[in-house]
Amino acid sequence: MAKIITIAHQKGGVGKSTLAINLALCFQDQLSVALVDTDLQGSLYHIREDFPELAVIGADKITDIEKLDYDLIIVDTPPYLSSKLPELFLHSDFILIPTKAGFFDVMAIRSTLALIKEAQAKAPQLKAGIVMNMVKPRTGLTEDVADLIKSMDTPLLKTKVHDRVSIARSSITGGILKGPDKKAKEELMALTEEVVERISAEVSR
Repeated sequence: MAKIITIAHQKGGVGKSTLAINLALCFQDQLSVALVDTDLQGSLYHIREDFPELAVIGADKITDIEKLDYDLIIVDTPPYLSSKLPELFLHSDFILIPTKAGFFDVMAIRSTLALIKEAQAKAPQLKAGIVMNMVKPRTGLTEDVADLIKSMDTPLLKTKVHDRVSIARSSITGGILKGPDKKAKEELMALTEEVVERISAEVSR
């Protein structure tokens, strides 16, 4: 049965879709991967032809998500609290919550975390993690924000993804792995490996 990673945050502009594409591309050398776009605007689905090596599936397939014939399914969610999120969370193995390293950005994830806690009450095996994304260089806020996240009872991942032009443009340049930015590649690969470790820890228990 496919493992399902859902990327969720009810606030727009935190880089969910960009992370979804690049995580899928990082995984696809080892696994058969599908990227499911559940946003009715279909931002990822509309650029699927730019990623011919990647299976990009529209929102109409979400009801059959567990029947999709892939090793791994990565789900990008809309920038609002969709009524479909609770059910989608129950189908997921891991939920990745990206946030910018700002106070108001972090406070905005509380509604998403509340939905995750409700899902975990029904499905205790469900794991989640927060990743600081689009982190600005040389800012004193990062550590303060990390401390705030740690008080929210959802693990903060060690990996930080910085605010890089190469990452922001990766959805129109074929993905970060094809580009020359070594630091960006290292961050995305580190995030991929950390997500694998957390899913594997859940499986091995």
